[in-house]
Amino acid sequence: MLGNFSYCNPTKLYFGEGAVKYLNDELPKYGKNVVLIYGSGSIKKNGIYDEVMTILNANGKNVAEISGVMPNPTLAKLYEGVEIARKAKADLLLAVGGGSVCDYAKAVSVSVNCDEDPWEKYYVRFEEPTCETLPLGCVLTMVGTGSEMNAGAVITNTQTKMKVGHVFADEKIMPRFSVLDPKYTLTLPHYQMVAGIYDIFNHICEQYFSGEDDNTSDYISEGLMRSLLHSSRIANRDMNDYEARSNIMWTATWALNTLVSRGKTTDWEVHMLGQAVGAHTNATHGMTLAAVSLAYYRHIMPYGLKKFVRFAQNVWDVNTSGKTEREIAEEGLKAMEGWMKELGLPMNISELGVTSDMIEKIADSTLVMTGGYKTLDRDEIIEILKESL
Repeated sequence: MLGNFSYCNPTKLYFGEGAVKYLNDELPKYGKNVVLIYGSGSIKKNGIYDEVMTILNANGKNVAEISGVMPNPTLAKLYEGVEIARKAKADLLLAVGGGSVCDYAKAVSVSVNCDEDPWEKYYVRFEEPTCETLPLGCVLTMVGTGSEMNAGAVITNTQTKMKVGHVFADEKIMPRFSVLDPKYTLTLPHYQMVAGIYDIFNHICEQYFSGEDDNTSDYISEGLMRSLLHSSRIANRDMNDYEARSNIMWTATWALNTLVSRGKTTDWEVHMLGQAVGAHTNATHGMTLAAVSLAYYRHIMPYGLKKFVRFAQNVWDVNTSGKTEREIAEEGLKAMEGWMKELGLPMNISELGVTSDMIEKIADSTLVMTGGYKTLDRDEIIEILKESL
């Protein structure tokens, strides 16, 4: 490994069936005022809300609520949540939901005690908090983002059509604890399950497709990808297979808790393309990533050919006999495409509502990253988006 790095992850995880009971161990560590944050209300239908509220009440907490957090949390919703948390004099934020709810809670955490506009401070200037942040706990109900064990927070500005993620440097912004019960994910529709699966896979790819050195992180990434491929196929046939869903949940956490990024420059351009598509269509995050991935990877493959060959061999078991490096790499991406179709993922952005006249505006909303094998210019971004139509 050629890179120098530091690594710290303070999030405590409680994993397995019935893990919500461990809220009883965590809640006494914080003050009386808890703000419960959740999405559209599915947790009230499936009973998770009642379970959590029973524990909060048993621990004598005063509970305020921020409900209706959307799959792509907006800046307007962030402003609303900040005001609720201020009025409640929150001592702890408790996010119950998927990655969007956890991301949103982090954005609230860093904004409640900040006098500056959070969009300008955190998503335009990418500054770190200069104010006291609120502690956060998560009860995860959907897997994919890894937000339960990292410091990332994505917010969408609907006025500027920008969807931007900020990965905060201070580990205090990571959840203090997260509850991961695979059974909570079994009620998800198939569409959301496979969107989360592809989000996990792409998180690993974004870190894997960078660097040329013999890096331990790459070996870990390959193992995670192989595990995900195996479990995703089982879950795609039987969504109630607990073992498969538990493995997917655990892989999601390790895919983006910063471990496999150590010693890597990392890419993240697929996320920038996908987030730009999401900002213009409000499409589900994992689906936007799926729709742009293959066009992007085929575009950059010549610049990182050896890694794409390794990907084909070690992840997809491509037979290399009698083939050129280019042919091996292309066969790996073809195998990836076959798996994506098997899951039922969208293979182009037109399925998500993008039309040809939107391409240039989406390109203007796409941030350019420099850590991968090729730094894109605007013409290349347009070309990739057109290839993805």
